[in-house]
Amino acid sequence: MRTALVYDFDGTLARGNMQDTALLPQLGVKTPAEIAKFWKGVMTQNTADDGDHVLAYLRHLVEAGKAAGKPLTRKMLNAAGKKLSYFEGVPTWFKRINAFGRSVGLDLEHYVVSAGNREIVEGSEVHGEFRNVFGCKYHYVEKGEAVWPSVVVNYTTKTQFLFRINKGIDNYWNHKAVNEWMPEQDRPIPFSRMIFIGDGDTDIPSFKMMLVQGGTSIAVFDPAEWKDKEHRAKTHELIAQSRVHFVAPADYTENSELDVVVRGVLDRIARGERVHPKYFAKGKFAIAPERKA
Repeated sequence: MRTALVYDFDGTLARGNMQDTALLPQLGVKTPAEIAKFWKGVMTQNTADDGDHVLAYLRHLVEAGKAAGKPLTRKMLNAAGKKLSYFEGVPTWFKRINAFGRSVGLDLEHYVVSAGNREIVEGSEVHGEFRNVFGCKYHYVEKGEAVWPSVVVNYTTKTQFLFRINKGIDNYWNHKAVNEWMPEQDRPIPFSRMIFIGDGDTDIPSFKMMLVQGGTSIAVFDPAEWKDKEHRAKTHELIAQSRVHFVAPADYTENSELDVVVRGVLDRIARGERVHPKYFAKGKFAIAPERKA
């Protein structure tokens, strides 16, 4: 009974922007003021071009490397992944939640769908926990130098990758397969067995699609920022505008609010699919009936 937990990355599993904490310092952009200037430059150029924000930041990273005399490479991006800072409980989260999934009859798979750099996530200590990471990535030439984005994941394209997970497509390139009609009952992971966890504006289309398709959406927030009025207002709006099912602090420790919510949702999925062991123990039915599409 395959069940997917799909995560945004920055602000969801890791604190802040992965580029700020791990990559930009390698390119000579080190102080908070310099980092703020970098992102302001991205926004200014993006506005002037009337372009895509994610494409703009990917190009600016390449240009920052050239300006520093350190061409951006896959090796540099992977190395940046080792310097990420995670929210409490993240490193042990996967083992614990997988065990809980098995206890209620579900086989959990973890995915990342992020506008961040796939190569940075690949270098992280938690990369091995994911069945797949869908994120922005580069095309490389000699000596592994990044020259051009080969994949861009932004606000709305995130939803495409949710459909890829839904249909069991583990690549970026096969657009024909993702657009082909597939009966609901034949899809490896129906949306009803999918949980999406995200934190910000880039996740709103995915949050909403979970609501529409019968999945579950959970918004998390950095506990350290809860005192900020603007941060609280954003969380308020997600609930008031019916964007998400649940909101919780990004605390992945055992028995935290998020831990309780996710386990509760998994338990509900298992009961709905009639695979929960408690039903068998009480003799309510001998075999799980065929799931209705």
